Amino acid sequence: MIFRADSKYPIHRAYVVKLSSDATPDALCGRLENLVSGKQGDFASAHELFELMTADLGSGERASPEEP
Repeated sequence: MIFRADSKYPIHRAYVVKLSSDATPDALCGRLENLVSGKQGDFASAHELFELMTADLGSGERASPEEP
């Protein structure tokens, strides 16, 4: 078995999506958090959720786990 140094699913692209108690399939709302950087953002629609993810992925920041 060959192990790759670069992961197919890098940790700096790991997120937690917390849905609000009043979220529905037609009206997503909640919070997105990057597990490595701790960067958070609230969203009020699926479109806003994807905008947050796109902005975070496009920022190019790769914080180390020690950074808050």
